[in-house]
Parts: sequence; C-alpha cells; structure tokens
Amino acid sequence: MTLMPVADDADTVERATVDQQIREAILGGEFAPHQRLIEADLSDRFTATRAAVRTALLTLASEGLVERLPNRGARVRAISVEEAIEIVEVRVGLESLCARKAAERVDADAIAWLRDLRDRIGTAVSAGDLVEYSRLNQEMDRRLRELSGHATATQLLERLRAQSARHQFRLAFAPGRAARSAPEHIAIIDAVIAGDADAAEAATRTHLAGIVEVLRTLD
Repeated sequence: MTLMPVADDADTVERATVDQQIREAILGGEFAPHQRLIEADLSDRFTATRAAVRTALLTLASEGLVERLPNRGARVRAISVEEAIEIVEVRVGLESLCARKAAERVDADAIAWLRDLRDRIGTAVSAGDLVEYSRLNQEMDRRLRELSGHATATQLLERLRAQSARHQFRLAFAPGRAARSAPEHIAIIDAVIAGDADAAEAATRTHLAGIVEVLRTLD
C-alpha cells in the first residue's frame, strides 16, 4: 500500500505565514493592481521556500486577490469599481445579518468595548485623522462579526472585504465622507449596545447603501 505524504507542521505554518504576509502586502498597497508576483522574488522577500510561495499564491487566487496567468505566473488582481459595487451589494445581506445577531448576543463586556470605540471614532473624526478612522471602522466591523457568532457569514465577509479593500481605503479619504459615515457607524454601534436587532440591521443597510452611492462617483 502506498502512503500519502503527510505535511510537516513546520511546512503548514510556513505556508500560512506566507499567505498572510503576501495578503497584507497586497491589501496595504505594497503591490499594485496588475503587478507581477514572481515566486523567486517573493521567496527572497518573505524568507520562504518556492513551494510555500506557490501554495500561497494558489490560496490567494482562490480568494480573488491574485490571478494566475497561463505560462506567466501570477499577478495582483485589479477590482473594478463595478465589481466593488457588486461586492458591497452582497455584503448588505451578510453584514445586516451579523449586526442583527450581534445585537441579540451583546453582553456587558462588548457594550463597554463598543462605547469606547464610539468615543475613539468621534475623536478621530474631530481630529481629521482619517487613517485612524479607517482603522477603527475595520476594528468595528471585525468585532461585530465576532459578536454575531455566525461563522459562515464571517468567512464570506472576510473574503469579500479583502477583495474590495483598495476601494474601501479610497472611500475613507473621499472629501466629506468621514463626516457622513461616522454618524452611520455610531448609529450601528448604538443599536447593538441597545440590543435592538431591527435598528442594527436597518442602520447597517443605510450605511452600506451610502457606500454604493459614493462608489458610483469614483472613476
């Protein structure tokens, strides 16, 4: 009987680490849309084996962040504004579900954390610190997904948000966007704190509809 090879634990950890490092580099803008991702260069940069890099690129291709080119390796996949709008339209149902579930499951510790987050959002907007405001928005979204306890919605949202991360960053810096979106985020937070599932869902839908509206104005 022929035994199938079993992956070494170190190999598994290395692949996971390279996946995350390349993913973060793409989402952080270190690699531009359509930029070639050369295995040898990535191997040197992230101190990983070519095999680990190749596996990581296949994983990222399945997530929609990378596209494979016949006989030419891989490159960063560019997401059009039209596709970004479609992604947000899909997110409406998933994020509304998570907001509703979060409101139903919120506890004292989560309420304290959300109140602190609400204060930090207000401070960031007042100070004009859009980088911090964008980071806090991502923190809020991540926390609400965790509170929802809905594993399937969370997995789908993390994948969708990764694909549209570049457009989300552009949105954060659109003139006047923070002044409009901050009250929308605070309305979601307040509804979850109050345990009002209907209000949390409605506030989330309103917020995402506003994102679609702004995306339509982008080139």
